[in-house]
Amino acid sequence: MLSEDTKTIVKSTVPVLEEHGVDITTVFYRRMFEAHPELLNIFNHANQAQGRQQTALAKAVYAAAVHIDNLEEILPAVVQIAHKHVSLGIKPEHYPIVGEYLLKAMKEVLGDAATDEIIEAWGEAYGVIADAFISVEKDMYEQAASQENGWNYFKDFVVARKVKESDVITSFYLRPADGSNVPPYTAGQYISVRLSMPDNEYLVIRQYSLSQASKPDEFRISVKRESDNDPNGVVSNYLHKHVNEGDTIEVSPPAGIFVLDVEKTTPIAFISGGVGITPMMSMFETVATSTPERPTVFLHGARNRLQHAFDDDIKAYSEKMENAKYKTVYSDEENGFITREMLEQYVDTSGDAYVCGPTVFMEIMIRELRNIGMPEERIHYEFFGPAMDLNTN
Repeated sequence: MLSEDTKTIVKSTVPVLEEHGVDITTVFYRRMFEAHPELLNIFNHANQAQGRQQTALAKAVYAAAVHIDNLEEILPAVVQIAHKHVSLGIKPEHYPIVGEYLLKAMKEVLGDAATDEIIEAWGEAYGVIADAFISVEKDMYEQAASQENGWNYFKDFVVARKVKESDVITSFYLRPADGSNVPPYTAGQYISVRLSMPDNEYLVIRQYSLSQASKPDEFRISVKRESDNDPNGVVSNYLHKHVNEGDTIEVSPPAGIFVLDVEKTTPIAFISGGVGITPMMSMFETVATSTPERPTVFLHGARNRLQHAFDDDIKAYSEKMENAKYKTVYSDEENGFITREMLEQYVDTSGDAYVCGPTVFMEIMIRELRNIGMPEERIHYEFFGPAMDLNTN
């Protein structure tokens, strides 16, 4: 427990963190990587280069300061981030390293304003937050390893099949190299893929949604090929161009909290844009095969027909369901967007909606769902990208 004096001191730094947070986290990452380059095997280099992770971490530190007298407020974020950590293989011994260089960065950027009293208070606060992460992640690791066919960290998988789904999306069917089966997972979860790439000194890790309902013998990920000039596309391009059937890659156990509530039978709507269709396929297939009577809507936005993946699959599942509606729009065509009017026409606001896609798309869909009267607690989403946390990609 933190003392009231410590909470008061940490809370007093909120204005400073609001103004100088990104400067602090930028120095933090630079100094930490200089001293511990091995951590570059964990971090997403593209997010670092673009400043996305620095900004995300600055927001996380700011949020911790704001809620320091009631850290339970940020517990949902802790759980979400812990899932990412477990998927990436974060270990307890990483936390002291992060704490050391975060405090050093505060001192370097703030100078005399970062008094010994402030640094000591933040050190104590960081220790409490780190202990919370370590405890939550310990339970997750134990659960992942103890379940049938489970494991911790990374395991070799073989690409059993490679299937082109559209002009930009390709699916990879992955099976354990040791011939075992895979653990069951909840529709909507993701795995991490770890690769050693030519001309790259460090390992690279990316997280991809599992794009089919849980199967006993395989995982499927469906990867969008980004532009060659997009720094975020280094790994996706490598997978598309160089990873083929029979190749081996490393895979982490399933993780994530953006998942389908399989207990419900009330109306449900899946609303996706672009490659955001991938977790929706896992969810939709699960509903179609386990509760086909459930009233279901699938709305999807793509750039054009050539970039639209899984169209035939969704139609096939829909035909076997008792009450399913499927609508696609293409932004290259006139009026090719999911509108409020379309949501009003298709979405039953007494049920649940799951939203996934590019950030702007999600922001618009979430806002419009609220506008048509869907309660906040029944709108489910997760913004993918750098975790707003103290450690990782």
